[in-house]
Amino acid sequence: MSDFASRETGSPETGRRERPTARVLLLDRQDRILLMKGRLPSSPDAPGAWFTIGGGVEPGESLYEAAAREVAEETGFTGIELGQIAWCGEVTLLDRKRRPVLFKDTFILARCAGGEISRDGWQALEREFVDEVRWWSVAELEATTESIWPADLAARLRGILDKNQ
Repeated sequence: MSDFASRETGSPETGRRERPTARVLLLDRQDRILLMKGRLPSSPDAPGAWFTIGGGVEPGESLYEAAAREVAEETGFTGIELGQIAWCGEVTLLDRKRRPVLFKDTFILARCAGGEISRDGWQALEREFVDEVRWWSVAELEATTESIWPADLAARLRGILDKNQ
């Protein structure tokens, strides 16, 4: 969730600004997923929502390179095991100046040992707008009344875990 204005590209067909992202479904040894709770820079006073780690793909970087870099920056974890692409999606959000940006999200499954994260690699925007980080079991995701993005994350994660058992 860094300041994405520098990473945007324009679509020649529509003129709409686009931002490719590598979203990471980072699972620990207990099959818990690491989520961040934060607010959008365009709505700093809004209630937060829980979302996957990850962020923009830099020019010349592959999705998998971006995923590994984002995990290291946002958690301090290195040596993660990147797996398959779980799904892709698009959502339009507003940037800090309230301009629409089409996020082209690719959700990548990844594994790590788990543990406490390090915030040493966080950018100023992340320090300002991310309120919490925690590991969630699928059962906790299914039972929570808190906002989760994407809204069907629990069902998607359950399907992935059931298929890989």
